[in-house]
Order: sequence, then structure tokens, then C-alpha cells
Amino acid sequence: MKTLKTTPKQDGFFMPAEFERHSKTYMIWPERPDVWRCGAFFAQKTFAEVALSIAKYEPTVVLASSIQYENAKNKLSNSDQISVIEMSSNDSWVRDTGATFVKNQEGILRGIDWKFNAWGGLTDGVYFPWDKDDLIAQKICDLENVDRYRLDDFILEGGSIHVDGKGTALTTESCLLSYGRNPSMTKEAIEMKLKLYLNVEKVIWLKRGIYLDETNEHIDNIACFVRPGVIALAWTDDTNDPQHELSKSCYEILSNETDANGQKLEIHKIPLPKPQILTKQESTNTAFCSTFQTKNSGYRLSASYVNYYVCNNAVIMPAFDDSSDKKAKEILQKLYPNRDIIQIYSREILLGGGNIHCITQQIPERLQA
Repeated sequence: MKTLKTTPKQDGFFMPAEFERHSKTYMIWPERPDVWRCGAFFAQKTFAEVALSIAKYEPTVVLASSIQYENAKNKLSNSDQISVIEMSSNDSWVRDTGATFVKNQEGILRGIDWKFNAWGGLTDGVYFPWDKDDLIAQKICDLENVDRYRLDDFILEGGSIHVDGKGTALTTESCLLSYGRNPSMTKEAIEMKLKLYLNVEKVIWLKRGIYLDETNEHIDNIACFVRPGVIALAWTDDTNDPQHELSKSCYEILSNETDANGQKLEIHKIPLPKPQILTKQESTNTAFCSTFQTKNSGYRLSASYVNYYVCNNAVIMPAFDDSSDKKAKEILQKLYPNRDIIQIYSREILLGGGNIHCITQQIPERLQA
């Protein structure tokens, strides 16, 4: 397939919203021992539960290394809606390493292949090397038989952007303006890049995200579009929690903004679970690697219910065995009345540094193969 020299905006392509129809979902099978404790044994069980849940609603493709291929096939064998494909990677965050898909009014798909450097490169990145991960987007475009836009001069992860499909994008300054990504670019230049490649008319910048989020506070952990004009926002009423000021800032910005169509934003607060703390057992069950940002026991994990995935006719959301689990689910059920709300205990994903949205990537529905 072709690597294009134009931009999606030039060609009439735009990023559709996640809540629109999908043709399938991609995931990557976890195995990295310095990210996933006990050789990823527990993480694989949770990933399998997520994949099998999504597969009830749409086809799901799981990418696995040659070493893990048979293991993944066996653990996912209960669904004929899941395909396992052999592919090498550095880790399993397909939201960030996979292509961002755009389409035109005829339903033709193309992929955006952002440059990836593990959330900050040698400045404050999470691991090294990341060369295999930087090839994931191109390989998925090849599997989907679509042309791609490759940005060799611009670093971005899929979890750092969210769109309403109607011309508005959300992001955070803490992430996109971080020194480890595009330090030579101004905020205005980065915004223009987003407008050209996502084909949006407006970018709403939140200053911060979830406290201690090692991605430099991706948008998908703090806020997302439920539908055009409606936003879910991670929130705590605890004024002693450092997250309170971050969420309050987001709320104030969003309350004073409109979307690309001039519509005031309707904001729904999603309560956060109580602080999730890394235990000594969890920290000692993870292999040490000098190229990885290690976490010690007592470290606060960046837990948020907003890190959920919207697939066809369902929402797959986190649970933390917390008193807020039920309330968060009830709120999402009201926000998505026509979708099943599937809650999965996802601490094992959280231990790796993300959650359900981070390990999934949608392929929009299209009219041609």
C-alpha cells in the first residue's frame, strides 16, 4: 500500500469518533516481564477477558509474538470472532502504537502512522528500544490494506487525542507539550498538525490529566466525548487529593468552551476510585530492567474509569474492586443507554501503566475492503 505525501485534510479524510460503528478491534498480547508481573501471567488473563468481551460485539484481532502465539490462541479459543496474528512488538499498548484511522465521505479508510518514542524517548520515555512498536501502525495498515500517512517528524500517541467526529478534538498540554515529544514545535504548530491530520476545526487543550500518569497525562485517562457536545470527565470531590485541582482545572476549561459547531459542552463527572497503590508483592513480581521506569511499592497508580472502550453496542470499562465501581457503571449506563456496560476488574492492566482504552484500537466501519 502507498505512503502518502499529502494530509488527510487535503484529501477529504477525517477521524471518526470512537462511538461510531467499527469493523473490528485490534489488541496486542502482553508478555514483557519488566512491565507485566509474573511473566504477564495475570495480565494475559485480563487481556483475554477484554478481548473475549469485545468479540461478543465485533470481530477482534490480537497480535502476538512468535513466542506467545500458541499461548494466545489457546487462551482466546472460546471465540470464533477473534483472530490471532503473529507480530513482533516491544509492548502491548496498541492505542498508542497502532494507526489512527481516518475515512472520507465514501467510507474509504486510510491510516495515520505517527512516530512513536515510548512516551518521551530518552528524555522521560518508559522503555527502550521502541523500534518494533514504531512499526505496528504500518503493519496494521498493511493488514487492513489501506494507504497511510507517515509522520517521521512528529511524535504522537493515539491515547493523547480524542475526537467527536464533528470537528472537535481534545488533548492535554502536559502531554503534547512535553519536552520528550516535539520540543522544537510551538503549541500553535502542534495544533495545526492535529487540524491537518485529524481534519478538525477546533482543538480544546486541557492543562493536565490524571495525577502521576506516566504517559505525561494522556487525554484518554481524564476526559472523552460520549457523543458530540457531551463529555465524561474523571472527578474527585476530595480537596486533599492532588487530583482534585487537576480535574477542577479541566472542568473550568470545558465549562467555558464550545465545540467546533459553537455548542456548549455538557460535562458529566465520573467519580474516581480511591487512590490505587502499588503493593510490595506487585512491585517485586515484576522483572527489573535498567531501560524501564521502575515503580516501587507505595507508588500511586493512575486509575480512572474514563479509560474505557466503546465498541459496537457496548462499553468495556474498568473496575477496581472499589466502592465507586458501581456508581461509575451506573453513570455510564445513563450516558450510553443503548449499549451494554461491561465492567472488568482491570488492576493488572493498571499495573502496567494504563487501562482498557489503552490496549484497544478501533477500525472504523468502511464501505470498501
